[in-house]
Formats: sequence, structure tokens, C-alpha cells
Amino acid sequence: MLGKNQVECPQSLLRAARSSAPLRTAIVNAGAAVVMESAYDAASAGVIEPVFFGDSDAIHKYASELNWDISGYEVIEAGDEQSAATAAASAASGGDVAAVMKGHIHTDVFMRALLSRNANLRTERRLTHVFHMTVPGREGQLLLTDCAVNIHPDVETKKAVIQNAVDLAHALGIEKPKVALLSATEEQMEQMPSSIEAKLLTDWAQDSVKGADVFGPLAMDLALSADAARTKGVDHPVAGHADIIVVPDIVTGNALFKMMVHYMNACAAGIGLGAKVPILLTSRADPPAARLASAALAAIVKNHGDQSA
Repeated sequence: MLGKNQVECPQSLLRAARSSAPLRTAIVNAGAAVVMESAYDAASAGVIEPVFFGDSDAIHKYASELNWDISGYEVIEAGDEQSAATAAASAASGGDVAAVMKGHIHTDVFMRALLSRNANLRTERRLTHVFHMTVPGREGQLLLTDCAVNIHPDVETKKAVIQNAVDLAHALGIEKPKVALLSATEEQMEQMPSSIEAKLLTDWAQDSVKGADVFGPLAMDLALSADAARTKGVDHPVAGHADIIVVPDIVTGNALFKMMVHYMNACAAGIGLGAKVPILLTSRADPPAARLASAALAAIVKNHGDQSA
């Protein structure tokens, strides 16, 4: 077990990300120490080719503190975070960058610019967020969704949550991901709307979601523990073997991923899906390994999309 706060970026993500050229990525409002450190780590790892948006003096200052020569990279001057976000969204819309990373900028400003009509980055699918969780001592990959964007998703939104996560799992090489729809019970209960919705989504997925097993409602133990599933007599391929856990709301997801990060030393790589480019919603609180893993995840998503086109 790693010591406290010693989080490692999974080498499997880095290897997969490096299978193609570095992903040209907009770093929005880049003029801050932690943002430049994130960009430096990802560029040094061969995962991204950064394009910096923000105060050029601050960007060069923090690059110098890292002993990083950024003369070979493009720096786009922007006077404030709104200007940086708008310029980055325009670059993504025009195909000049293939991903967008949140820098030193308020999340609402960042997302408003990317999802505005003028940005033209929306698709027919709802924007959702997925965490790729790497837990020390646990084999396999685990995806949690949606823990960061949709606060209390309805059934229609959860359909996009499921499909985006399944697409990500396919990009990661999971041929037929097992999707657990989380509730606090394996039974349908009118007093627990998440259990009713889980059954509706299970029925919908049978004909609508290709290349995945989707099942619920399942409590957390039944999603991840084969022993618990056997003990409670739940016989389904997903029970005890989930690759993807779809949470009922953002409170559940936020608590679950933070518990895994802070008490299990998990590496949480997060990405926004459903737009025309991957969106990296990195946080100042993320350890460097998690920010690097998020960049690698974006590269994998984009490379898989290009190969599938």
C-alpha cells in the first residue's frame, strides 16, 4: 500500500495514450503554478502538445520556474479567464486543438464558454463526466459516473451517462463492460426512486446499449463483491463484477470517489464526455498523478474516436 497522498498514475493509461502523437490540448488560463506543472508533466510524458491561453507573462514566468523551455509551443494572449475560455473554445471548434483542459479558471466560466452556441462544441449527446479509478491492490479498471457534472440526472440524462461511459470503456479496451446501476438495494422500492429508475434503465439498455451488460438496481457490495452477490442470490453477469458504476446523483458520486481517493489512495482520472472534444476538469486539489492520468485519458478517447471514424 502506498503512503498517504502517494498516488501513482497507472502506466497502462500512459502506454495507451502514447500509442499516437501527443494530443494538441488547450490549457485554459494557464498562468498559475499548478496548471503549468500539470501541463509540464503531461507534455514531458509525451501525452499532450500544450497550447497555452492566458497571461503570457505569467505563463512564461511559471514555465521558467519549472526550467521548462516552452518556446516551441504556442501561447495565446488572453487578458482574463473569460477571454481565455472563449478563445480556447473557438480553437477547439475550429479544429486547432483536440482537447481542452481547465486551468486557473472558475468551472462555471470554463463550461459556459465551451457549451455556448457560438462554440459549436455540443453534440446530440448530453455532457457527462467519468472518473477512471485506479485503486492500489485491485485488479482491473473501474469507472464511476456521473460524479462531477450532472447534479440529479433524470432517466434521459442517465441514458447519456451510461452510453458515454460504455464508449469510454470500449476505448480503454474493455470489450463488453459490465455496468452496475447503483442504489441502496437490489429490489425495486417506490420509496427509493433510484431503484425504480435502475430497472427502467436496465430494460432500456437491452435494446439500446450495444456491447455492454447493464443491470440494476444493485447496492455497492453487490456491484463489486462476487461473494456478496452469491450470498444474496443475485445471479447476473454484472453482479460482483462491475466495470462501470452509475451513481444515482452527484452527492453519492462525489462522496464515493473522494472516499476512494483519500482513504484508498486511488488515482482518479476525470474527463468530460459528450462534446466534440474531450474536456479535462482538473482541480487544484488533484495530485499531479491524477492530472497526468486525466490527460492520458483524454488522449485515449480522442485516439479511439479517430480510429473509429
